[in-house]
Amino acid sequence: MKDIQLENRAVTDEKTKIAANNVNVYYGDTRAIKDVNIDIKSRTVTAFIGPSGCGKSTFLRCLNRMNDTIDSCRVEGRILLDNEDIYDTKVDPVQLRAKVGMVFQKPNPFPKSIYDNVAYGPRIHGLASKKADLDGIVEDSLRKAALWDEVKDRLQAPGTGLSGGQQQRLCIARAIATSPEVLLMDEPCSALDPIATAQVEELIDGLRTNFSVVIVTHSMQQAARVSQQTAFFHLGNLVELGDTDHVFTNPTDPRTESYITGRIG
Repeated sequence: MKDIQLENRAVTDEKTKIAANNVNVYYGDTRAIKDVNIDIKSRTVTAFIGPSGCGKSTFLRCLNRMNDTIDSCRVEGRILLDNEDIYDTKVDPVQLRAKVGMVFQKPNPFPKSIYDNVAYGPRIHGLASKKADLDGIVEDSLRKAALWDEVKDRLQAPGTGLSGGQQQRLCIARAIATSPEVLLMDEPCSALDPIATAQVEELIDGLRTNFSVVIVTHSMQQAARVSQQTAFFHLGNLVELGDTDHVFTNPTDPRTESYITGRIG
């Protein structure tokens, strides 16, 4: 079966948050992503799965232009966020990243207080004119990240003093404090223990009430637990995209079946 190929199109389905059209990514002369077309639904968790080096994290970083920071990287094609091309020269990448937040593989809190970690984004983007407004954003973000009850009495303590799982939830709170529309997560549980992983997975399920969530994960079990839509990448190609239950129980491409059953990976 051929790789998924769709024609160039704008977002016509109101449930589609991001539409990627014929996206190619090059590192120098090496093509890492090959003609990827994908629709990411609004208020849905979409999981990117595939073997190491298959391009899933590279493609994820296209969605908020993090690849702009790599000199040798070149992105071709179109990626539309609510019908606006995020690679248009008029788009400010800094403002884009306020709309499309990101949580990385390892927790990376700033060397600041818990409060200042969450308040950082709203401050630089001018989202709060009064201290009371900023206090409200910090509390709301920590609540959405399921961390408020654990830290409300020590907001001035350093964020780096939290446990690994708490640090990752702090980073999630920091990412959502700018009221993004999309939240990208690049293997957010890979550095966590099983208990912290379960807490973050439960949190991800709740986040889709307010955000479109895209998660890269090396764990097929995690993808099956947290996502409603799954995309399987292999050798830079988007091989299959569909409802998670269908992809895991009745994949349409033999490469997907081979990966899920452990014959490739």
